[in-house]
Amino acid sequence: MTKPYFMEQVMKSEVTLRTASDLADKDEPIYQALMNAIVEHQLPPGSKLPEEALSAVFGISRTGIRKVLQRLAAVQMVTLTPKRGAQVATPAVDEAREIFATRSLLECANLPAVLAHLQPPHLVALDKLIRQEQRAHDAHDGAAAIRCSAAFHIQLQAIAGNQVLTDLVTRLSQRSSLVIAAWGAPWQQGCRCHDHEQLLTLLRKKALPALTDTLQQHFSHIVASLRFERDGDTLPDFDRIFASQGAAK
Repeated sequence: MTKPYFMEQVMKSEVTLRTASDLADKDEPIYQALMNAIVEHQLPPGSKLPEEALSAVFGISRTGIRKVLQRLAAVQMVTLTPKRGAQVATPAVDEAREIFATRSLLECANLPAVLAHLQPPHLVALDKLIRQEQRAHDAHDGAAAIRCSAAFHIQLQAIAGNQVLTDLVTRLSQRSSLVIAAWGAPWQQGCRCHDHEQLLTLLRKKALPALTDTLQQHFSHIVASLRFERDGDTLPDFDRIFASQGAAK
């Protein structure tokens, strides 16, 4: 007895979904490696991302690299241009301002929910991040400082328990790092630790008006520190940046 047509189609769809999932899982470490390198300013805005060079570094086909670059383009971290290929995105001036304006609106609006769900372990975790961030600055470890700075904001907003908003803040934090890489001062790595310490103090007091004002000022200070007059077009040293990925192959 032959299987009904619709059952055959369902089975084919399941195989297709599993195949797509397997490919996504296989590509995920490469996607994360490139995302981290961009967010941590190892791959500055405007850096060329040639498929041939990246496929050699990661040991996969150019088709596989192309899929990863398309994923990064979908979240606006990479720009794909016909006949020119891929490069790390360079946020325009208006876009840069809008990213931080949007973060200010979202993160400040979420503060009442943050305070409503705030527990002592949350404060301990945020304090630990601030200390790690300060140590990274002291050690001139720019990548670590950027990671801690972004994690502070993401963990702060995650306290409210709104996963959709937390995902939005995560994406905006990644794009914020691009903005700072493109337009920030050479020494600028994430946020100022002092601002985060002040936010934590106000969190402990549950002082919503002052907390909201301080967070708004925090974003205003970042935008005011940006210098909107630079650009670049470079080819990074992929072998150096992704040396650990090559060793893991």
